Amino acid sequence: MALWGGRFTQDSDVRFKHFNDSLVFDYRLFHEDVEGSRAWAKSLVTVNVLTQDECASLIQALNELEQEMTGRENEIALAGDEDIHSYVERRLIEKVGALGKKLHTGRSRNDQVAVDLKLFCRRACDEILKSIRGLQRQLLKVADENQGVIFPGYTHLQRAQPVTFSHFCLAYLQMFDRDFVRLSNARDLLNVCPLGSAALAGTAYPMDREELAKNLGFKGATHNSLDAVSDRDHVMELLSAASISLVHLSRLSEDLIIYNSGEANFIELSDKVTSGSSLMPQKKNPDACELIRGKAGRVVGALMGILTTVKALPLAYDKDLQEDKEGLFDALDTWHECLDMMSLVFEGIKLNKDKIEAAAKGGYSNATELADYLVSKGVPFREAHDIVGQVVLYAISVAKPLEDLSVDEFKKFSAVIADDVYPILSLQSILAKRNVLGGVALEQTKAEIAALKQHLNA
Repeated sequence: MALWGGRFTQDSDVRFKHFNDSLVFDYRLFHEDVEGSRAWAKSLVTVNVLTQDECASLIQALNELEQEMTGRENEIALAGDEDIHSYVERRLIEKVGALGKKLHTGRSRNDQVAVDLKLFCRRACDEILKSIRGLQRQLLKVADENQGVIFPGYTHLQRAQPVTFSHFCLAYLQMFDRDFVRLSNARDLLNVCPLGSAALAGTAYPMDREELAKNLGFKGATHNSLDAVSDRDHVMELLSAASISLVHLSRLSEDLIIYNSGEANFIELSDKVTSGSSLMPQKKNPDACELIRGKAGRVVGALMGILTTVKALPLAYDKDLQEDKEGLFDALDTWHECLDMMSLVFEGIKLNKDKIEAAAKGGYSNATELADYLVSKGVPFREAHDIVGQVVLYAISVAKPLEDLSVDEFKKFSAVIADDVYPILSLQSILAKRNVLGGVALEQTKAEIAALKQHLNA
């Protein structure tokens, strides 16, 4: 059913109808459209457009329609209506007759879709916030269980200094905590109600828009009708938050792919999140992580799409804004799914501790400690840095780690090196010295895990 047509003398070309109609994707706003319609019916009572009995009949019909189509939302996409608003109105008229035609009084599809989309985004935010917390708790669990596992830390993909696997997990937990705050802030900003803004100038009926907003669970009503019907900041912000979070998920995926490789062999991913090869029977591919890494691109692409769509739109509503939904729906679905999949990845992760410790000892990751040792003996740091570089070059030539060099070998490069150098070259010593807030010392890790447990349960 079209909600317009009185001034037209010809039917739309079927090709235009296919091009123009949005029901094939905005059917996902069905529950939100019904929710907004119930609230609008109540507001129409306050301005004497509907009687209490008429309002009750409309709400009952809307409730019946919602109950009837719950679990069958996909069928709505095939109904042939122009959009979700015309679908709901048509079905309502089928149930209550001419009374159904009164519900759109004072309302435009412009403010109707604006409120529907905000209601949808609000619900999606709540679901994704739960998934972020779920992943954080899984990371924290793995960190808690592996506090003593020393792990090679990298810069430039070169072994740099030893850390712990717990510290690695907590690094990503911090990233996802920023994602949580970013999404919470976006939810708070979008939580104002545009309904009652009509097409662009505001409804002609003197209803209490603050009360209407309250009935829909918003913290207040929008203050400018032009802005309210054309605002898609919330779509851009959610896609921005999704893109940043997918970048975090992609980085984590890349690390796990590298650590799971045959060359590193630090971790083993569960059979539940890996697949095999159709040709090579020995293969166990990290497909879950690779897919997450790949899906980051489509989410970032959705952000670029909406930014480009909105960048030059004049006020107020333009049909271009119909392009806000498909990318948003797909990106939020993808974000939600990737968060849950990464939680599953960490549920079954196994550490090859011997391999990890051997790698942490390799790569001369204790070279900085040797330089600090020389500084403690009165050698200027820049000179100490040069001396240790020469020591490392020598150690490589004789294929020895620094801690296996003899004192005599050390003294070839600096006379101040003595037997007391060996304790400071141990991995445990290296960790223990970083006993500052945010450092890798086991004491700091233990305290951080305790604090995060409280934070995530708050």
